[in-house]
Amino acid sequence: MDVRALIVLALLPLAACGEKDGEMQLYQIAGPINDIAPSSVINVSADNIDLASGTVAFKLPEPNPTKCRGKWSSVRPKVTTRERGLSLTLRDTGGRYKNAIEDVGGVNNGELYAVCADGTRVQGNFISGSGTNSGTGTAVDTRGNSYKLLF
Repeated sequence: MDVRALIVLALLPLAACGEKDGEMQLYQIAGPINDIAPSSVINVSADNIDLASGTVAFKLPEPNPTKCRGKWSSVRPKVTTRERGLSLTLRDTGGRYKNAIEDVGGVNNGELYAVCADGTRVQGNFISGSGTNSGTGTAVDTRGNSYKLLF
């Protein structure tokens, strides 16, 4: 095997580090888009899916195709634990100190809002599992379309 190929294979896992991007899908439920193409899916690219907010970008299809950009945000409660203590062992002479941050289990609420190049606005609400990158919700736009949101 070529040395360059080994280097590329060794560096491949590092390329996946950093911000995670994901995809959401909008499925038409009712409205003009549903009347023209009821089975089409609008793919929404979303960034920072491991965090509590990020940006979204997508394109609304016919009858008036337009590019849209906006933000998504989710309330993800966390619990912070701080521990201080005195230790007389040789290993921890002087004491112990610990900070821990954990997700609170349950369901988190979120919102999505985007403005399109032609002035159309898309607004949605969703729920997601705590500590997960998946959820479900609904969205509407100012053209009279309703969507099911899944990610």
